[in-house]
Amino acid sequence: MSVDRTFRSLLGLHSAPTSRALNLLAIGKLHADNPEFQANPLFSSPVFNNAIIVKHRLRADEVDLFLTPRAITTKVIVAFEKNDLRSGGKSFMVGQKNYEDMAREVGNYGQSRNAERDLKVMQLIDGIPSLDPFLLREHLRCHQVTPDTHYFEIADSDQRLMFDYTARQIRRLTDMAGGDQKSEASTRMVHALLSSEGDEKLEPLRTTLQLGEAEFREGVFSWRGFIYYKWSLEKFWPSLIKSLKQLKVIKYTGAADHEQKAFITKTREAIILGAKRCSDEIRKTLSVNDNSYDSLISQHDAKQFRDFLLNAPSMFLEIGEKMGTLSHISSFWSYRFPDNASRMVDADELTAILEDFSKSFSAERQVA
Repeated sequence: MSVDRTFRSLLGLHSAPTSRALNLLAIGKLHADNPEFQANPLFSSPVFNNAIIVKHRLRADEVDLFLTPRAITTKVIVAFEKNDLRSGGKSFMVGQKNYEDMAREVGNYGQSRNAERDLKVMQLIDGIPSLDPFLLREHLRCHQVTPDTHYFEIADSDQRLMFDYTARQIRRLTDMAGGDQKSEASTRMVHALLSSEGDEKLEPLRTTLQLGEAEFREGVFSWRGFIYYKWSLEKFWPSLIKSLKQLKVIKYTGAADHEQKAFITKTREAIILGAKRCSDEIRKTLSVNDNSYDSLISQHDAKQFRDFLLNAPSMFLEIGEKMGTLSHISSFWSYRFPDNASRMVDADELTAILEDFSKSFSAERQVA
């Protein structure tokens, strides 16, 4: 494992999962006295169950650590001091050469702990582009991994909002069936769509689209993700705009030389432009879903929607990375600079924040 000093940008993490980070250390502290939580951990190793998991964009000097090219990976960070993240930690990236040996060594596996299960969980987490709690929970559950629900806490109000949003999205589909049971049919389909346990209730749709079970299952999971991302974008968009406006004008204190001042000015503008480009690309990708769905409903043409489900998994990865970038900016800035906080920040801290935000956009251009 390598020594990781990237905790500066992680200090503001709270217990709720975000699209970029899953702070198992904070979640564990919050539910330390909950016997049900303790009895059903995400990882069997206490070391990893107190780690911080981050979706990480590879830097140029990290590419050679992998056998196959990739832009984003899952970093597992184990803090040196659980009560002081500033001391840094040790880390490895899922998929890098010899990472399984590193995980077995650090996990302190004895007779009562299952290293193979933990490696499977790491690989599953690495297999999705975002740590959004809804998507992470459903992806794990699709593969029979069901840890305590507190790992994936979404506020009850958000769950209701998402249910209502999804109901509006698919009501036109259930209305096609007609009859007096449209509301009940819509409710059943929403439950089916938002839960991997309800895939069998979507069997009539699979038959209509003439898709195999595996490709339909993967397509529906991605469709689920598209709806979640569309809802999430609407939800955090006002906060993102507010964060970017504040980032543009925030004042900094402390000594800053000419080079650092130029970096702050240039990088602020680059982040704002990058966020606009990213959001435009997200909306363009989401429109593919909207157009194909509209063709199914308005024109009773299943082919375009069938093609969408077949291609959705690959598009899902791309949109997930971009959503993670925007969500991270919004959530971190809102947490670091709440409404009642001072709008002043040390120049070195602002530089570190801007470096963190800009890495995603620069990596995105390199991949493109």
